Amino acid sequence: MSVIWVLFGYSLVFGPDKGGVIGGLEWMGLAGVGVDPHPTHGSTIPHQVFMVFQLMFAAITPALITGAFAERMRFGAVILFSLLWTVFIYCPIAHWLWGGGWLGRMGALDFAGGAVVHLSSGISALACALVLGKRKGYGTDYMAPHNLPMVALGTGMLWFGWFGLSAGSALRANGIAGGAFVATQTAAATSALVWMWIEWLHRGKPTVLGAASGAVAGLVVVTPAAGFVGPLSALLLGILAGCLCYLAIVWKGKFGYDDSLDVVGIHGAGGVCGVLATGLFASKAINSGGADGLFLGNPSQLGIQGVTALTVGLFSFVGAYILLKMVDGMMGLRVAPEEEAVGLDLSQHNERAYSQ
Repeated sequence: MSVIWVLFGYSLVFGPDKGGVIGGLEWMGLAGVGVDPHPTHGSTIPHQVFMVFQLMFAAITPALITGAFAERMRFGAVILFSLLWTVFIYCPIAHWLWGGGWLGRMGALDFAGGAVVHLSSGISALACALVLGKRKGYGTDYMAPHNLPMVALGTGMLWFGWFGLSAGSALRANGIAGGAFVATQTAAATSALVWMWIEWLHRGKPTVLGAASGAVAGLVVVTPAAGFVGPLSALLLGILAGCLCYLAIVWKGKFGYDDSLDVVGIHGAGGVCGVLATGLFASKAINSGGADGLFLGNPSQLGIQGVTALTVGLFSFVGAYILLKMVDGMMGLRVAPEEEAVGLDLSQHNERAYSQ
Protein backbone atom coordinates (compact mmCIF):
# COMPACT_ATOMS: atom_id res chain seq x y z
CA MET A 1 0.00 0.00 0.00
CA SER A 2 2.86 2.35 0.79
CA VAL A 3 4.47 1.78 -2.61
CA ILE A 4 1.17 2.25 -4.45
CA TRP A 5 0.44 5.39 -2.44
CA VAL A 6 3.77 6.98 -3.30
CA LEU A 7 3.68 5.98 -6.97
CA PHE A 8 0.13 7.03 -7.85
CA GLY A 9 -2.43 6.25 -5.12
CA TYR A 10 -2.14 9.58 -3.35
CA SER A 11 -2.51 11.41 -6.65
CA LEU A 12 -5.62 9.39 -7.55
CA VAL A 13 -7.27 10.40 -4.26
CA PHE A 14 -6.07 13.94 -3.65
CA GLY A 15 -4.75 15.06 -7.02
CA PRO A 16 -6.63 17.65 -9.11
CA ASP A 17 -10.24 16.50 -9.46
CA LYS A 18 -11.40 14.88 -12.68
CA GLY A 19 -15.16 15.18 -12.97
CA GLY A 20 -15.82 14.49 -9.30
CA VAL A 21 -14.89 10.83 -9.80
CA ILE A 22 -11.13 10.51 -9.35
CA GLY A 23 -8.02 12.61 -8.90
CA GLY A 24 -5.57 13.25 -11.69
CA LEU A 25 -2.06 11.87 -12.01
CA GLU A 26 -0.31 15.22 -11.71
CA TRP A 27 1.20 14.13 -8.37
CA MET A 28 2.50 10.74 -9.52
CA GLY A 29 5.62 9.75 -7.65
CA LEU A 30 4.79 12.61 -5.26
CA ALA A 31 5.83 15.17 -7.85
CA GLY A 32 5.04 18.55 -6.34
CA VAL A 33 4.28 17.03 -2.94
CA GLY A 34 6.94 18.68 -0.81
CA VAL A 35 7.39 20.31 2.57
CA ASP A 36 5.30 23.39 1.83
CA PRO A 37 1.75 23.39 3.26
CA HIS A 38 -0.95 21.43 1.47
CA PRO A 39 -2.34 23.71 -1.27
CA THR A 40 -6.05 23.27 -0.52
CA HIS A 41 -6.56 22.50 3.17
CA GLY A 42 -5.60 25.93 4.46
CA SER A 43 -3.39 24.54 7.21
CA THR A 44 0.29 24.79 8.02
CA ILE A 45 0.83 21.04 7.73
CA PRO A 46 3.53 20.19 5.19
CA HIS A 47 2.08 18.50 2.14
CA GLN A 48 4.21 15.39 2.65
CA VAL A 49 3.02 15.08 6.24
CA PHE A 50 -0.59 15.20 5.07
CA MET A 51 0.24 12.61 2.41
CA VAL A 52 1.76 10.14 4.85
CA PHE A 53 -1.07 10.69 7.36
CA GLN A 54 -3.52 9.73 4.63
CA LEU A 55 -1.34 6.71 3.81
CA MET A 56 -2.30 5.33 7.22
CA PHE A 57 -5.96 5.17 6.15
CA ALA A 58 -5.09 3.64 2.78
CA ALA A 59 -2.91 0.97 4.41
CA ILE A 60 -5.24 -0.07 7.20
CA THR A 61 -8.40 -0.39 5.09
CA PRO A 62 -7.49 -3.47 3.00
CA ALA A 63 -5.90 -4.96 6.12
CA LEU A 64 -9.32 -4.88 7.79
CA ILE A 65 -10.82 -6.98 5.00
CA THR A 66 -8.39 -9.83 5.61
CA GLY A 67 -10.13 -10.66 8.88
CA ALA A 68 -13.15 -11.94 6.99
CA PHE A 69 -11.25 -14.62 5.07
CA ALA A 70 -8.55 -15.55 7.58
CA GLU A 71 -7.08 -19.05 7.03
CA ARG A 72 -8.65 -19.52 3.60
CA MET A 73 -7.04 -17.39 0.87
CA ARG A 74 -3.80 -18.06 -0.98
CA PHE A 75 -1.10 -15.54 -0.11
CA GLY A 76 -0.53 -14.48 -3.71
CA ALA A 77 -4.26 -13.92 -4.09
CA VAL A 78 -4.29 -11.79 -0.92
CA ILE A 79 -1.60 -9.54 -2.36
CA LEU A 80 -3.17 -9.21 -5.81
CA PHE A 81 -6.68 -8.62 -4.46
CA SER A 82 -5.40 -6.02 -1.97
CA LEU A 83 -3.56 -4.13 -4.71
CA LEU A 84 -6.53 -4.15 -7.07
CA TRP A 85 -9.00 -3.27 -4.33
CA THR A 86 -6.92 -0.29 -3.23
CA VAL A 87 -6.66 1.12 -6.75
CA PHE A 88 -10.19 0.47 -7.99
CA ILE A 89 -12.29 0.66 -4.80
CA TYR A 90 -10.48 2.61 -2.08
CA CYS A 91 -9.02 5.38 -4.22
CA PRO A 92 -12.31 6.39 -5.89
CA ILE A 93 -14.27 6.29 -2.61
CA ALA A 94 -11.65 8.33 -0.78
CA HIS A 95 -11.65 10.87 -3.59
CA TRP A 96 -15.45 11.10 -3.61
CA LEU A 97 -15.50 12.06 0.07
CA TRP A 98 -12.12 13.60 0.88
CA GLY A 99 -10.46 14.58 -2.37
CA GLY A 100 -13.01 17.00 -3.82
CA GLY A 101 -15.28 14.38 -5.38
CA TRP A 102 -19.02 14.33 -5.85
CA LEU A 103 -20.06 13.06 -2.39
CA GLY A 104 -18.00 15.72 -0.65
CA ARG A 105 -19.50 18.39 -2.89
CA MET A 106 -22.96 17.08 -2.01
CA GLY A 107 -22.18 17.76 1.64
CA ALA A 108 -21.52 14.23 2.90
CA LEU A 109 -19.81 14.17 6.30
CA ASP A 110 -17.10 11.63 7.07
CA PHE A 111 -14.69 13.11 9.55
CA ALA A 112 -12.19 10.27 9.89
CA GLY A 113 -13.24 7.36 7.69
CA GLY A 114 -16.59 5.88 8.63
CA ALA A 115 -17.48 5.39 4.97
CA VAL A 116 -14.03 5.60 3.38
CA VAL A 117 -12.45 3.03 5.72
CA HIS A 118 -15.00 1.03 7.70
CA LEU A 119 -18.04 0.82 5.47
CA SER A 120 -15.97 0.09 2.37
CA SER A 121 -13.90 -2.61 4.07
CA GLY A 122 -16.81 -4.14 5.98
CA ILE A 123 -19.03 -4.55 2.94
CA SER A 124 -16.10 -5.78 0.83
CA ALA A 125 -15.43 -8.30 3.61
CA LEU A 126 -18.96 -9.62 3.15
CA ALA A 127 -18.24 -10.23 -0.54
CA CYS A 128 -15.05 -12.06 0.43
CA ALA A 129 -16.82 -14.29 2.95
CA LEU A 130 -19.51 -15.19 0.43
CA VAL A 131 -17.15 -15.87 -2.48
CA LEU A 132 -14.60 -17.89 -0.48
CA GLY A 133 -17.09 -19.88 1.53
CA LYS A 134 -16.76 -21.23 5.04
CA ARG A 135 -13.65 -22.44 6.80
CA LYS A 136 -13.09 -26.17 6.99
CA GLY A 137 -14.95 -27.32 10.11
CA TYR A 138 -16.90 -24.08 10.55
CA GLY A 139 -20.05 -24.75 12.54
CA THR A 140 -18.87 -28.16 13.75
CA ASP A 141 -15.34 -27.74 15.13
CA TYR A 142 -14.59 -25.68 18.24
CA MET A 143 -12.90 -22.48 17.06
CA ALA A 144 -11.88 -20.63 20.19
CA PRO A 145 -10.16 -17.23 20.03
CA HIS A 146 -6.46 -17.70 19.39
CA ASN A 147 -4.96 -15.66 22.22
CA LEU A 148 -7.06 -13.46 24.49
CA PRO A 149 -4.14 -11.60 26.12
CA MET A 150 -3.03 -10.55 22.63
CA VAL A 151 -6.61 -9.53 21.84
CA ALA A 152 -6.65 -7.29 24.92
CA LEU A 153 -3.21 -5.88 24.15
CA GLY A 154 -4.09 -5.27 20.51
CA THR A 155 -7.36 -3.60 21.45
CA GLY A 156 -5.56 -1.24 23.79
CA MET A 157 -3.01 -0.33 21.12
CA LEU A 158 -5.77 0.17 18.57
CA TRP A 159 -7.82 2.30 20.96
CA PHE A 160 -4.82 4.51 21.71
CA GLY A 161 -3.92 4.83 18.04
CA TRP A 162 -7.48 5.78 17.18
CA PHE A 163 -7.01 9.09 18.98
CA GLY A 164 -4.45 10.03 16.36
CA LEU A 165 -6.75 8.87 13.59
CA SER A 166 -9.77 10.84 14.82
CA ALA A 167 -8.22 13.91 16.42
CA GLY A 168 -5.57 14.08 13.70
CA SER A 169 -8.28 14.35 11.06
CA ALA A 170 -8.90 17.90 12.26
CA LEU A 171 -5.50 18.67 10.65
CA ARG A 172 -4.88 21.18 13.43
CA ALA A 173 -4.32 21.22 17.18
CA ASN A 174 -7.56 23.04 17.97
CA GLY A 175 -10.96 22.67 19.58
CA ILE A 176 -12.27 20.40 16.83
CA ALA A 177 -9.36 18.01 17.39
CA GLY A 178 -10.02 18.11 21.13
CA GLY A 179 -13.71 17.44 20.60
CA ALA A 180 -12.94 14.50 18.31
CA PHE A 181 -10.58 13.12 20.98
CA VAL A 182 -13.30 13.33 23.65
CA ALA A 183 -15.99 11.89 21.36
CA THR A 184 -13.76 8.97 20.42
CA GLN A 185 -13.02 8.02 24.02
CA THR A 186 -16.62 8.46 25.12
CA ALA A 187 -18.13 6.33 22.35
CA ALA A 188 -15.57 3.54 22.70
CA ALA A 189 -15.91 3.26 26.47
CA THR A 190 -19.71 3.39 26.32
CA SER A 191 -19.89 0.74 23.60
CA ALA A 192 -17.54 -1.57 25.52
CA LEU A 193 -19.79 -1.34 28.58
CA VAL A 194 -23.00 -1.80 26.60
CA TRP A 195 -21.62 -4.81 24.73
CA MET A 196 -20.46 -6.35 28.02
CA TRP A 197 -23.88 -5.89 29.63
CA ILE A 198 -25.76 -7.26 26.62
CA GLU A 199 -23.49 -10.30 26.44
CA TRP A 200 -23.86 -10.81 30.18
CA LEU A 201 -27.63 -10.87 29.81
CA HIS A 202 -27.65 -12.88 26.59
CA ARG A 203 -25.00 -15.50 27.31
CA GLY A 204 -24.81 -15.41 31.10
CA LYS A 205 -21.20 -14.22 31.41
CA PRO A 206 -19.24 -11.11 30.39
CA THR A 207 -16.04 -11.73 28.44
CA VAL A 208 -12.80 -9.93 27.57
CA LEU A 209 -13.40 -10.68 23.88
CA GLY A 210 -16.85 -9.10 24.11
CA ALA A 211 -15.60 -5.95 25.82
CA ALA A 212 -12.83 -5.63 23.25
CA SER A 213 -15.29 -6.11 20.40
CA GLY A 214 -17.57 -3.49 21.92
CA ALA A 215 -14.75 -0.97 22.21
CA VAL A 216 -13.82 -1.42 18.55
CA ALA A 217 -17.48 -1.14 17.54
CA GLY A 218 -17.73 2.17 19.38
CA LEU A 219 -14.58 3.43 17.70
CA VAL A 220 -15.96 2.48 14.29
CA VAL A 221 -19.35 4.11 14.78
CA VAL A 222 -17.95 7.39 16.11
CA THR A 223 -15.32 7.73 13.37
CA PRO A 224 -17.42 9.60 10.77
CA ALA A 225 -19.01 11.79 13.45
CA ALA A 226 -16.06 12.45 15.78
CA GLY A 227 -15.40 16.03 14.73
CA PHE A 228 -19.07 16.97 14.40
CA VAL A 229 -20.65 15.84 17.71
CA GLY A 230 -20.43 16.65 21.40
CA PRO A 231 -19.79 14.26 24.31
CA LEU A 232 -23.41 13.33 24.99
CA SER A 233 -24.05 12.58 21.33
CA ALA A 234 -20.91 10.45 21.35
CA LEU A 235 -22.30 8.56 24.33
CA LEU A 236 -25.49 7.83 22.40
CA LEU A 237 -23.38 6.69 19.45
CA GLY A 238 -21.61 4.29 21.79
CA ILE A 239 -24.94 2.85 22.93
CA LEU A 240 -26.00 2.35 19.30
CA ALA A 241 -22.68 0.72 18.49
CA GLY A 242 -22.82 -1.75 21.37
CA CYS A 243 -26.39 -2.77 20.59
CA LEU A 244 -26.41 -2.88 16.79
CA CYS A 245 -22.98 -4.45 16.23
CA TYR A 246 -23.70 -7.13 18.84
CA LEU A 247 -26.94 -7.96 17.05
CA ALA A 248 -25.17 -8.01 13.69
CA ILE A 249 -22.74 -10.63 14.98
CA VAL A 250 -25.51 -12.73 16.52
CA TRP A 251 -27.39 -12.62 13.21
CA LYS A 252 -24.28 -13.80 11.36
CA GLY A 253 -25.07 -17.32 12.51
CA LYS A 254 -28.58 -17.07 11.11
CA PHE A 255 -27.37 -15.87 7.71
CA GLY A 256 -24.71 -18.59 7.60
CA TYR A 257 -21.68 -16.77 6.18
CA ASP A 258 -18.26 -17.28 7.79
CA ASP A 259 -16.69 -13.95 8.74
CA SER A 260 -13.71 -15.13 10.78
CA LEU A 261 -13.07 -11.95 12.77
CA ASP A 262 -16.49 -10.28 12.50
CA VAL A 263 -15.36 -7.60 10.09
CA VAL A 264 -18.85 -7.39 8.60
CA GLY A 265 -20.61 -7.16 11.95
CA ILE A 266 -18.30 -4.53 13.43
CA HIS A 267 -16.88 -2.53 10.53
CA GLY A 268 -19.66 -3.07 8.00
CA ALA A 269 -22.68 -2.69 10.28
CA GLY A 270 -20.82 -0.17 12.43
CA GLY A 271 -19.80 1.83 9.37
CA VAL A 272 -23.40 2.05 8.13
CA CYS A 273 -24.61 2.99 11.62
CA GLY A 274 -21.96 5.67 12.04
CA VAL A 275 -22.48 7.27 8.64
CA LEU A 276 -26.25 7.46 9.16
CA ALA A 277 -25.99 8.56 12.80
CA THR A 278 -23.76 11.44 11.74
CA GLY A 279 -26.78 12.68 9.81
CA LEU A 280 -28.74 12.64 13.06
CA PHE A 281 -26.32 14.13 15.59
CA ALA A 282 -23.98 16.45 13.64
CA SER A 283 -23.89 20.02 14.89
CA LYS A 284 -22.50 23.18 13.34
CA ALA A 285 -22.09 24.50 16.87
CA ILE A 286 -19.39 21.85 17.32
CA ASN A 287 -17.86 22.29 13.88
CA SER A 288 -18.88 25.22 11.73
CA GLY A 289 -17.37 23.50 8.70
CA GLY A 290 -19.86 20.64 8.98
CA ALA A 291 -23.66 20.68 9.04
CA ASP A 292 -26.55 20.24 11.42
CA GLY A 293 -28.18 16.84 11.47
CA LEU A 294 -31.81 15.79 11.68
CA PHE A 295 -32.04 16.33 15.44
CA LEU A 296 -30.95 19.94 14.95
CA GLY A 297 -33.51 20.68 12.26
CA ASN A 298 -31.76 19.60 9.07
CA PRO A 299 -33.35 16.38 7.74
CA SER A 300 -31.61 16.75 4.38
CA GLN A 301 -28.29 15.83 6.00
CA LEU A 302 -29.65 12.42 6.92
CA GLY A 303 -30.66 11.96 3.30
CA ILE A 304 -27.16 12.87 2.14
CA GLN A 305 -25.65 10.42 4.60
CA GLY A 306 -28.07 7.75 3.38
CA VAL A 307 -26.97 8.29 -0.22
CA THR A 308 -23.35 8.03 0.96
CA ALA A 309 -23.92 4.77 2.80
CA LEU A 310 -25.86 3.23 -0.09
CA THR A 311 -23.39 4.33 -2.76
CA VAL A 312 -20.26 3.30 -0.90
CA GLY A 313 -21.83 0.00 0.18
CA LEU A 314 -22.99 -1.01 -3.30
CA PHE A 315 -19.78 0.10 -4.98
CA SER A 316 -17.66 -1.77 -2.44
CA PHE A 317 -19.64 -5.01 -2.60
CA VAL A 318 -20.00 -5.19 -6.36
CA GLY A 319 -16.43 -4.03 -6.96
CA ALA A 320 -14.95 -6.49 -4.47
CA TYR A 321 -17.04 -9.33 -5.89
CA ILE A 322 -15.81 -8.64 -9.44
CA LEU A 323 -12.19 -8.36 -8.31
CA LEU A 324 -12.41 -11.60 -6.35
CA LYS A 325 -13.75 -13.44 -9.40
CA MET A 326 -10.96 -11.95 -11.53
CA VAL A 327 -8.26 -13.05 -9.09
CA ASP A 328 -9.85 -16.49 -8.78
CA GLY A 329 -9.72 -16.89 -12.55
CA MET A 330 -6.11 -15.72 -12.70
CA MET A 331 -4.51 -17.73 -9.88
CA GLY A 332 -7.19 -19.24 -7.65
CA LEU A 333 -8.40 -17.75 -4.40
CA ARG A 334 -8.67 -20.55 -1.90
CA VAL A 335 -6.00 -22.85 -0.58
CA ALA A 336 -6.43 -26.58 -1.03
CA PRO A 337 -8.26 -28.45 1.77
CA GLU A 338 -5.07 -30.18 2.88
CA GLU A 339 -3.25 -26.82 3.02
CA GLU A 340 -6.05 -25.38 5.13
CA ALA A 341 -5.87 -28.39 7.45
CA VAL A 342 -2.11 -27.95 7.90
CA GLY A 343 -2.52 -24.21 8.40
CA LEU A 344 -1.46 -21.28 6.27
CA ASP A 345 1.65 -20.51 8.34
CA LEU A 346 3.15 -23.76 7.11
CA SER A 347 1.43 -24.24 3.75
CA GLN A 348 1.94 -20.69 2.47
CA HIS A 349 5.15 -19.61 4.23
CA ASN A 350 6.82 -22.70 5.73
CA GLU A 351 6.93 -20.92 9.09
CA ARG A 352 5.59 -21.58 12.55
CA ALA A 353 4.15 -18.83 14.70
CA TYR A 354 5.28 -20.70 17.82
CA SER A 355 8.10 -23.23 18.13
CA GLN A 356 7.18 -26.33 20.11
